[in-house]
Amino acid sequence: MKAFLTLVAMFLSTSVLAQEASRLPIALIDVQRVVEESAAGREAMGRVSRLNDEKMAQARKLIEEFEGLQRQLSTQRATLTDARVAELQTRIEDKQVELKRFEEDARQQLIEAERKELSELERRLMPVIEQMGRELKLQLIFNKFQAGLLFADDAVDITDQVLQRFNTLVAQ
Repeated sequence: MKAFLTLVAMFLSTSVLAQEASRLPIALIDVQRVVEESAAGREAMGRVSRLNDEKMAQARKLIEEFEGLQRQLSTQRATLTDARVAELQTRIEDKQVELKRFEEDARQQLIEAERKELSELERRLMPVIEQMGRELKLQLIFNKFQAGLLFADDAVDITDQVLQRFNTLVAQ
């Protein structure tokens, strides 16, 4: 009988905790959606995209130069002196190294540009999130897909409200 009462007490306390947990003031924000749909986020990602386009144009130019040297060597090889062939091969190797370095540098510059843009966006967005958290009397706000979250009811998602307020503040 004592074991049964202990089991009932455990069940009731677990049930009470579950009910209490369901009333915790918790909300979610899909930060990726805020970045993609807010005016400031689109601007920031536009700047990164423009930088990416510039780097791609520069890369295409280097690739064209590299391919031009290769074509020149393959089409003129029979008529060139050994010294000229060696010179073209050296220029091709140098251009290949230049292209590889450019690609690595461009990748790093793009990563850094995106990090800076997102950091600035976060700096501007956090006061909005904090203000809404206080207004809605929330204890916790999670980033929807970066919190290890496996399930959440849409009722706790405040992304639309944050997005609306953030766009309003940025437009001012």
